[in-house]
Amino acid sequence: MKVKNIMNEPISVHKSDTLSHAMDLMDKHDTRRLLVINGSELMGVITMRSIAQKLGTWKTSNLPASSLHVAAATTDLFTKVLPDTSTDDAIALMDSKGGILVVTDNSNILGWVTPHEILKSAKAVKGYAAEIMKDPISVSPGDRVSHARRILLDNDIGRLPVVENGDVVGIITERDVAKAMMNFRALVPDNQQDGRIRNIIVGDIMTRNVKVVRTNTLISEVISLILNENIGGVPVLNLNDELVGVISRRGIIRHLALINSSKKG
Repeated sequence: MKVKNIMNEPISVHKSDTLSHAMDLMDKHDTRRLLVINGSELMGVITMRSIAQKLGTWKTSNLPASSLHVAAATTDLFTKVLPDTSTDDAIALMDSKGGILVVTDNSNILGWVTPHEILKSAKAVKGYAAEIMKDPISVSPGDRVSHARRILLDNDIGRLPVVENGDVVGIITERDVAKAMMNFRALVPDNQQDGRIRNIIVGDIMTRNVKVVRTNTLISEVISLILNENIGGVPVLNLNDELVGVISRRGIIRHLALINSSKKG
């Protein structure tokens, strides 16, 4: 199979648009990223993570949301590929370089391939959740959102389970952090933002009723859950309901890349 068979039409935003407009587009299309363009030129990619990073920097701490533009949070987290690139090569590229794949032909943007498209194209993957989960990093409901944001960025992850008294009571994602910081900037006077933003706690913005899997859940079922719920990952519990891991879309792509590599070897 080739990337032209699985690519989707990208959602784009102009580099001069505001971050709030970009986030509105992401919400409208239920996506975590947008292509950034200037006319017909591809400038990069903006993501919920890059927005969360930008909104928390000291250089923007006292700026109103309306003054922050897409160009300030644009990243180069993309790789250009041709439409006839194989999906196996696409998986290897996405695993090694991160970001997404932009399908081009003679400088024309034909489509994009994100982790979502890769998982949709994945065949029945054998194995269990315990084999691909990573050690969890968690926060508590009383932790500050600024602290959670720092953990997300420092560890290059998109979500943190929220644990209270040993139970998973919620999850906080880069989208939650970005939206909270954007809404905060729109509501709080500029001269009060720096101090008051530190008072937002995880319990105020976390998602409750978290989707979870077990260590003995089939990987194929994990993939189906992530696709059906359009979520970036899930906490993994053992049979005693204890948090023992986290599975992300990127982690599954890493697993697929290793499977393909072993086949070639």
